[in-house]
Amino acid sequence: MDMLELIASISDVIIDGYFVLDTERNILEFNQALFAMLPRSVSRGLKGKKCYEVLNLEICKDRCIAQQCWKQGKHIRLDEITGKVAKTDRKLTFILSALPFLGEDSLPVGALVIQRNVTDEAQVQSKYQEMLEHEKRERERLIHIIRSRTKDLLETSQQLLGVQKELMDFRRGRLI
Repeated sequence: MDMLELIASISDVIIDGYFVLDTERNILEFNQALFAMLPRSVSRGLKGKKCYEVLNLEICKDRCIAQQCWKQGKHIRLDEITGKVAKTDRKLTFILSALPFLGEDSLPVGALVIQRNVTDEAQVQSKYQEMLEHEKRERERLIHIIRSRTKDLLETSQQLLGVQKELMDFRRGRLI
């Protein structure tokens, strides 16, 4: 059984989108999860397209994950990679994994690239970080207010003590 047949046989259990590339970065095989993520105009004729024609990710030009795994000869994982699906303005965030396929001469013949869409999780994380920053700024603002009011209360308390002393002195007949 060759590599494409093996991957096709387990395709239904891989819930993330994937494609298999040759060394020219042409898509040889893909699963339904990848197909479903793409608009129809992109998903038609998917086989034979370049991977960067389908997913335009920030790493495609200078840090292609497939090229990295071929160069290192091992599995590569990259977290929070952003990009767009071709022919859309929809920005997505992925966790990418690539596994090289090596020939008998140990030279690359292809790669399996898996894309886990973590866009929703990344947005939640971003909003959470914004909320934490807002809460930090609000806490610092409140601390400043509390310190300012505490200072005012201490000054008022000192004035009150002075007035009380004057009243006590007046009662004792010390003031004329």
